This record gives sequence, structure tokens and C-alpha cells, in this order.
Amino acid sequence: MSKRDDLIVKYAADLKDKCGVTADMDFLTKVTIGCGPSIYNADAATVSGSDPSELATVKNNFLIKKLGLKDSADLDKAIDSVMETYGKSNRNKYRAVVYYLLATHFKKQSVYK
Repeated sequence: MSKRDDLIVKYAADLKDKCGVTADMDFLTKVTIGCGPSIYNADAATVSGSDPSELATVKNNFLIKKLGLKDSADLDKAIDSVMETYGKSNRNKYRAVVYYLLATHFKKQSVYK
């Protein structure tokens, strides 16, 4: 298996164990590929749920630019909900998992087709 495949397996385990979600492996693979090389960088591969600038980056670069959503309070609520689902006390929130949960929340899987 490639390093990316290993990471996808790790992300699927996180979704199942920490979020109670059974991953759609095809979609998770597409989201992971969409993250680009950031998944291989320890700092960039995770999202800090307590850092306002990090959450603003998720909102602006992923929800607004990638998914094409309009800026609204719903975006902030969705990010908070995903952070709650992933577990506030969980230090390692993988970017691909957060993006997977957000894309699923907004039913934007078609962006990755």
C-alpha cells in the first residue's frame, strides 16, 4: 500500500472510532486526494479546533472556495458541529476527516465527482 492509502485507512478508522461514521471509502479517497500534499505534513494534516485562524481557513478555503457555499452563520455552526462530533478533547483532528464531515454535512459530495 502507498503512504496515501495508509492515511486513508487511518482516516476511515478515525471516522468510525471517534465520529461514529462509517466512511464511504470512494468519497474519502477523493477528499484525501483533494487535500493535496498537506496530508503528508504533520502540521498541515491536522486542524486545530481551538485556533480561530485555523477555523477561518477551513471556512474560507474549503467551505466557501472549494464547496462554493455562501458565507453565513450556518458555516460556523457546521464547523462547530464537526469539531464537537470529532471530539473537542481529541488533539489530532485530521484535515481530510474534517473536510469529509463538512462536505457530507452540506451534501456537497458532487464537488468531488
